[in-house]
This record gives sequence, C-alpha cells and structure tokens, in this order.
Amino acid sequence: MVDRRWALVTGASSGIGEEFARQLARAGYDIALVARSRDRLEALAAELESAHDVETAVIGQDLAEPDAGARVAAAVAERGITVEMLVNDAGIGTLGPAATADAGYEHDEVMINVVAVTDLVNRFLPGMTRRRSGAIINVASMAGFQPLPNMAVYAASKAYVLNYSLALWSELRGSGVKVLAVCPGPVGTGFAGSNDIKYNRDKLGWALSRAEPVVSQSLAALERDRGYIVPDWRFKLGAHVLPRRPRKFWTRVTGRFMHYLDEHQPR
Repeated sequence: MVDRRWALVTGASSGIGEEFARQLARAGYDIALVARSRDRLEALAAELESAHDVETAVIGQDLAEPDAGARVAAAVAERGITVEMLVNDAGIGTLGPAATADAGYEHDEVMINVVAVTDLVNRFLPGMTRRRSGAIINVASMAGFQPLPNMAVYAASKAYVLNYSLALWSELRGSGVKVLAVCPGPVGTGFAGSNDIKYNRDKLGWALSRAEPVVSQSLAALERDRGYIVPDWRFKLGAHVLPRRPRKFWTRVTGRFMHYLDEHQPR
C-alpha cells in the first residue's frame, strides 16, 4: 500500500486557497479542502481528482465557530488522513472606521484569522514533530507589517499570523518541520467582494497581484525554508520600510491612504 501525502488547505473554495489546492495537487499531494462553501469544494475536488489523479476530502466548516479546529481535526481523523502539510489560508477583513464596525463580523474576523489558525497548528503540529516531517504555511498579509487605520482588526490579526509563524519557524528549525508566513499585498481574488469591500479597479487595479505567482513563489520559499515571503517584488521594499520607526508617522501615512480607499468605495 502506498502512503499518501495529504495537504489540508483552508479557504480552499476561492482565491489563494484554491490556487494552493491546485498547485499542491499538481505536485502530487492529496488534498483535504476546508471552507464553508461545500458546493464549491465538491466541484474543485472533482476537478483535482480528474486532472491530477489524487484523492480529496471535502470538509465543510465555518472556521468562525469556537470548536472549528476540533471539528476539522475530527473529520480528518475519521477519514484516516495524516496531514503532512497545513495551509492556513482562510481569512476575512473589514474596511472602515472601528466606530462603525459590525461587532459580530469583527469577532468572526479574529476567530478565523487568529483563533482557527492557532487551533489548527496545535492540532497537527505535534504529529509532524513526532514524524520529523511536515510543513505549515500561514497566509498573513503586507497589512501585518504595520498598524492600518480603517482596517485595524485585519492588520492586527495578520501581524499575529506573521509573528506567530516566525516564532514557530525559529522553534522548529532542525525538527524536520518547515514553517512559512506568506505576506502578499492585495491580490485579485474574491476576498474584497466576499467581505463587502469595494474599490475602484481603474485606479487600484495596477496594485493587484495574481494568485498563481503568489502561490508558486510561496511554495519555492517554503522549500528553501525562508520563514516568510512577500511574493510580489513591488511590495518587498514596503515590508522592510513600514515596520521601522517612527511608528506614529507611518500609521498616519497608511491611515490617510486607507481613509481614501474607504471614502472612495462605490456606495
């Protein structure tokens, strides 16, 4: 019996998560697909099985639920799957002033972007370290390098993902387990629409990356054990400039830009 290599990908119903599923299937991984949209996952699963002769598992799960990590781990265990690679891609965000934010949605934002990421790492990392083999990819964001007024919770949650991932990367060096934080700028996926964020593509379309090179560059960086990557060369300088002091100055600069985006959303 041939041992199967399984990758578990959250947020696999669209965007970067879907692209991770495609490229990992192409590389020979069997894929466990996790998202709320079960119908989209089933369509993708059928495509991957047909195109790449891999096995798939569809796990419909809202990662905002408090026990989401336990439910995903249980679903994987029921199928006898050993997760060799974990890709935490699922994430949501908001654009607008904190004073008018939807409290329930921002609560879900923290649950998905922070709690679910941590829970899933805690569920699958121990097995990886015992086997001395495995990989974890956590999708952060360029937003995680600095405070982001009008996107305060999103940026703070991605700062957590970035710093958490780098700490794991340091802890696990020499263990056989690799960790990578992926920090893309804005990507032309369904993220904005699914979070009711609107912007003028004529003015901002130039800044959008594509999911395919973001994922391919990320997988190459994981192989080289880079720790983190800013996939698009246009944003690499910002990743090194923005974390520097004076923090309040950069917060004001980014705040004005985010205020401009919010004010110019189509209403």
